[in-house]
Amino acid sequence: MIKQILGKLPRKPSKSSQNDSNGDGGVNGNSSLNSSLGPNSLNNSKPGFASSKSSNSGSRLNNGTLISYSSSSNKSNQGKNTSPLASQAGHTLASGVYEALPSFRDVPSSEKQSLFLRKLSMCCVVFYFSDPSKNLKEKDIKRQTLLELVDYISSVTSKFNEVTMQEITRMVAANLFRTFPSPSHDSKLLEMYDLEEEEPAMDPAWPHLQIVYEFLLRFVASPETDAKLAKRYIDHSFVLKLLDLFDSDDQRERDYLKTILHRIYGKFMVHRPFIRKAINNIFYRFIFETEKHNGIAELLEILGSIINGFALPLKEEHKLFLVRALIPLHKPKCVSTYHQQLSYCITQFVEKDFKLADTVIRGLLKYWPVTNSSKEVMFLGELEEVLEATQAAEFQRCMVPLFRQIGRCLNSSHFQVAERALFLWNNDHIRNLITQNRKVILPIIFPALERNTRGHWNQAVQSLTLNVRKIFSDADQSLFDECLARFQEDEAKEKEMLKKRELTWKRLEDVAASTAVSNEAVLVSRFVSSIAIATSTSPKATAGS
Repeated sequence: MIKQILGKLPRKPSKSSQNDSNGDGGVNGNSSLNSSLGPNSLNNSKPGFASSKSSNSGSRLNNGTLISYSSSSNKSNQGKNTSPLASQAGHTLASGVYEALPSFRDVPSSEKQSLFLRKLSMCCVVFYFSDPSKNLKEKDIKRQTLLELVDYISSVTSKFNEVTMQEITRMVAANLFRTFPSPSHDSKLLEMYDLEEEEPAMDPAWPHLQIVYEFLLRFVASPETDAKLAKRYIDHSFVLKLLDLFDSDDQRERDYLKTILHRIYGKFMVHRPFIRKAINNIFYRFIFETEKHNGIAELLEILGSIINGFALPLKEEHKLFLVRALIPLHKPKCVSTYHQQLSYCITQFVEKDFKLADTVIRGLLKYWPVTNSSKEVMFLGELEEVLEATQAAEFQRCMVPLFRQIGRCLNSSHFQVAERALFLWNNDHIRNLITQNRKVILPIIFPALERNTRGHWNQAVQSLTLNVRKIFSDADQSLFDECLARFQEDEAKEKEMLKKRELTWKRLEDVAASTAVSNEAVLVSRFVSSIAIATSTSPKATAGS
């Protein structure tokens, strides 16, 4: 009787049922995905495994060898319902032993989707490669599993559903998104900084990272990936973390990132303005704060392709990007590491809109190097490419300050700078622009040409200068003679002025010497000839004695 009465009383709900009834259609994101990884089941089962410390972070092993990733850190997955299939995805790890799952060839087609999710969840376990002797078997199992995932995603013939995309991005985030060691930004180190002299860094985890990158690339490029659905998971947060990886020391990783980001830019049109803005921010921080970033060349390479696809007329946003980001990128000392890609981007803008040539050339003159000869040679090479795309009207706007700088380059004691400046006359288009405006240009650079002819130490520079002089004399002999006469006249005036200056100083020295023994205050040069004073004072000294 008592048992019947007690049986009718309401039972206390279990913890699991409480958790299930708490959400209003928006699941906590951690419950199902953490259960799929089974972090609690890893506890005390095998040395080196440990349970999750909190529901908001991945579980980290006690010996620092292995971590399993929780999807709650992926913001794109928050607030989305997870199907029962996803909750079953990671039961591979429930036993606490990292073992290989069956091959896709060994299961019927109806179970391949479930197996795919289980393999994805299995690959969310991340191994550290700092100690190559640890977890060798598990690392090899994961590598083989990743290779199977790459083959599977390449051969799939049906659209990826939301659960699959969620698990894919979770696995990718677990393996790829990480923080790099912070480099020293000491000013002395920055002055000595030269990437070309450093040994290329190789990430020890690359055997796994490479396959994950290949997997992500094939997922983004797959025709079965619906961009409208995938944008919920490859979102702004995902893109920002991907961009952060461009600072990797490993060239191989940056090459993969370059290809993947370009594919994302092409496929997800909704993200295009955000990607451009995020790249801008990386450039701003590099130019005005750190001057240290490993991926500037790769980002510029992506932008070169993007700029090539800009529609005409160019938007004001794109022109501001040129002025505020691309042109100031000439300022950092390590410009040589990305100058080729930067020059291509700049030239693309001028070819798109020739009216930008004046802005670009004046920008180059603003950041023109003063003491760095190798950088000056690079600037001259870029200048030639820009001038090749410049029209006559834009050339006339900037030719006066431009050829004042070129004149200084012609007289450079570094023969490569002078030689590179003289090579501008080998370009037919530039030579025609100069010839058409010779009445303005020749008077500016004639003194530099004449000084090179008379006294430059390098024979090749002298020979090239004579060729340029001949071009001008053949084009307009009367103008050439006029410039020569003016140069000789200015030279004579300069000699006369120098002689007058010397005479003035001589008179001052004589006055100072004659009154050196008196108490009169005399304005004397700091560089008074000691010989003159000695000769003028010695007779008086002997007479007095």
